[in-house]
Amino acid sequence: MTDCTYVLVPGLVSDARIWRPLADVLSRSHSVIEADVTRDDSIAAMAGRLLDEAEGDLVAVGHSMGGRVAMEMAHQAPDRMIALVLANTGHNTQQPGELAMRQSRIDLGHKSIEGLAAEWLPPMLDPARVSDVALMADLTQMVIVVGADIHERQIRALLGRPDALAYLSAITCPILLLTGAQDKWSPEKQHREIAELALDAEVQVIDHAGHFLPVERSAETVAAITGWLDRRRQDIGC
Repeated sequence: MTDCTYVLVPGLVSDARIWRPLADVLSRSHSVIEADVTRDDSIAAMAGRLLDEAEGDLVAVGHSMGGRVAMEMAHQAPDRMIALVLANTGHNTQQPGELAMRQSRIDLGHKSIEGLAAEWLPPMLDPARVSDVALMADLTQMVIVVGADIHERQIRALLGRPDALAYLSAITCPILLLTGAQDKWSPEKQHREIAELALDAEVQVIDHAGHFLPVERSAETVAAITGWLDRRRQDIGC
């Protein structure tokens, strides 16, 4: 087995708390980087910076926008990427009507970051979890801490996101795709489409979870990822 580093990449207007339960487990036996994707305004630049900041062989674990960054890391440095874990992510480029929708969210965020959190978060969750006061408070605090300026920067990056379909077939490392059964933003279908193009991909769907699967069902998410890593250990080599 070789040494490798796990790079845990959060998504839009998110921070390290998204992957913290997984980091707590992986850090017992591996080097773990909790990635900062707040500084760049393109997916390619985010990926390039993370590759520059990490050394050696990598396993990139990305949530939502972070999944797109992880795929781009594999595209830019295929020789260094030994596995990908992609949760609640997608592959498409900017869609019709998306620019106006995203701009309205940018405007709302600058007017009231609390208002953005109140509008954006509930539809992203399993409807049964919207009434979870502790979960909602934690996610709301996360959005507030990240703030409107970073939200806008990341939205600009998403609007110019690359077409992952153009290079997915060239990614040769094992890929685990995770999504929540109640994720309406990045549904199972998108993950199946990624898996169909990738050379070595597995899709797992976790029930009673929406787009924030890693925190809505943290124990199940950690178990799915660590179980897959154990099963694929010889192939991954880390």
